[in-house]
Amino acid sequence: MMKRRLILGGAASALGAVALTGLGGCASQNMDSYRNEKPVLDLQQYFNGTLDAYGVFTDRSGTVVKRFTVLMECSWKDGQGVLDESFSYSDGSVQKRIWRLTALGNGRYTGRADDVVGQAQGESMGNAFHWNYTLALPVDGTVYEVQFDDWMYLVNDRVMLNKASMRKFGIYLGEVTLSFSKR
Repeated sequence: MMKRRLILGGAASALGAVALTGLGGCASQNMDSYRNEKPVLDLQQYFNGTLDAYGVFTDRSGTVVKRFTVLMECSWKDGQGVLDESFSYSDGSVQKRIWRLTALGNGRYTGRADDVVGQAQGESMGNAFHWNYTLALPVDGTVYEVQFDDWMYLVNDRVMLNKASMRKFGIYLGEVTLSFSKR
């Protein structure tokens, strides 16, 4: 909350933006702090079968800009995963994203999707999964490359919570918050 107020207050000056970008880096989480958290997240087990997700996108002031649901059909074979996501947005629009994940061992993963620039990098430890990627995000006829810092937390064998912050040029744009429910 404090970071949001600082960004809003200091966005007018270039010096303020640079200083705030540095503050954002200091506040990042550490994967090791989740090492002993239970239940332990097995990404290949959790993202296997059908899942429903419910989410919101909030802008930098915390205002809900868009609500959405996601139907996910997920499968794994030999360390290769496919997460087929069908999005339905509150404005009536729909979107499809198909993630292709690769398990690298030791809780590390890579991923690709058609609207992901380059390759996503992720790590799982304890009940958490941390995922970084750049998304080609269409907005009003223009496509922006936006960096996602994505954290997922397994609550129990059916429910996982997800919080992803979005940035462009280090400037905080907003958050995506999701709740996954495994059928």
